[in-house]
Amino acid sequence: MSVKPFVCVALLAAGCSAAPPAPSFTASLTSPVDVVLTWPDDADGHRVEYANDPAGPWTTLRFLPPHTTSYHHPDLIPETPFYYREQPFSGPVSAETVVGAPAVPSLGGTGPAHLRLVEARDGTLTVSWTDMSKDEAGFLLEIRRPGEPAFSPIEVTDPDTTVCGLSPLPGEEGSAYRLRALSYGPLSPVVHQTTGKQR
Repeated sequence: MSVKPFVCVALLAAGCSAAPPAPSFTASLTSPVDVVLTWPDDADGHRVEYANDPAGPWTTLRFLPPHTTSYHHPDLIPETPFYYREQPFSGPVSAETVVGAPAVPSLGGTGPAHLRLVEARDGTLTVSWTDMSKDEAGFLLEIRRPGEPAFSPIEVTDPDTTVCGLSPLPGEEGSAYRLRALSYGPLSPVVHQTTGKQR
């Protein structure tokens, strides 16, 4: 007979237990006024929010692309509490397109269809599409700048929207764009840090 079951019983009786799992979402002070948030790579994108009270109101800091596992929140108000939470997002995407190209067809399923970008004389863009989904939480416009290998989020809309305006930044000429119908996962636990005195 193996003695392992008796060893386990003895440890439990003595109040021993397995080490708790590492937290999946953390906030660390890297200076008195800089916070770095980290989480595991789950292949989803992530929306990061902050508040100065655990009850909110909450403000979105950034939508981050898939495989991003950290966010730096810099130059904060000294001696102030900051609360954070994150929420994964995913969802079907449209085919990619560039300014002036014909509207692109759907990739199938419930992804947005007929994405089109029209440039005005002042350089602003009008982005339009066909909503193919029924229960999206909004739409996320993503850009792949020249020389970059992946798309990054740049604009988010309300549900059932089919048009938005965009002002490209210098260096974004010739970028490719695509649109994602947003679906959110569960919110993380709230984490917090209080900033220190400014040096």
